[in-house]
Amino acid sequence: MASKHLNNASSSLWQNPPIQAVIFDMDGVLIDSEPIYFEIEKSSFQHLGATVEETEHHTYVGVTLESMFQQVMDKHKLDHVMEEVLAFHKDNVMKVMQDHKELQAFDHVEQWIEWLSASGIKLAVASSSPRSLIELILERTGLRRFFTVMVSGEEVAHGKPAPDIFLHAASLLQVEPQHCVVIEDSRNGVRAAKLAGMRCIGHQNPGSGNQDLSEADMIVDHYAELLELRDSLHIGVRL
Repeated sequence: MASKHLNNASSSLWQNPPIQAVIFDMDGVLIDSEPIYFEIEKSSFQHLGATVEETEHHTYVGVTLESMFQQVMDKHKLDHVMEEVLAFHKDNVMKVMQDHKELQAFDHVEQWIEWLSASGIKLAVASSSPRSLIELILERTGLRRFFTVMVSGEEVAHGKPAPDIFLHAASLLQVEPQHCVVIEDSRNGVRAAKLAGMRCIGHQNPGSGNQDLSEADMIVDHYAELLELRDSLHIGVRL
């Protein structure tokens, strides 16, 4: 089991090979947006005619929109055209997010990212959200300037928990998977990172539900904990 500290099984992996890149999920990792999405998704489920209980809803954290709605339609035996469902939902999300007054990055996340950047670590965002939403949120939170690489779940063949999105991000960064660390808040995201052959920090975010992050190499509640670990991380030379 992972804990607030490195677990014994992965402590040697944490130190070797050196870390050259950090890949961030966005929702629930850079910003506490999951509660906002949950409300929007509830309205979309109702629009489809599905009554989705909270327990079921939390199982979809970290997966692509298409996968989530397909699972909902299959489970609740609904017959809708996927393109129309996605168009309705994406339009609703963008409207809400553009007007939302409280889009702020988590405490200390900017300080953590600034330290990584100053240390020569390459940075990427790899999120299941549409690219237009990734860019909107990064701009609104002031984090856009740190990321030259952004990957959306729309850009890969298989969404989380498949490793595609993280492997694609590593390829764009020109860093081998074993030199990458992923920060994730969902069970699906942690599983994807580990399947990609990367180390993973689980960000235990209450807004994402009671996610099982036990496969992560370590789990933290706050970015202040990561700042305290700076001196223990094996940082490699930027390629």
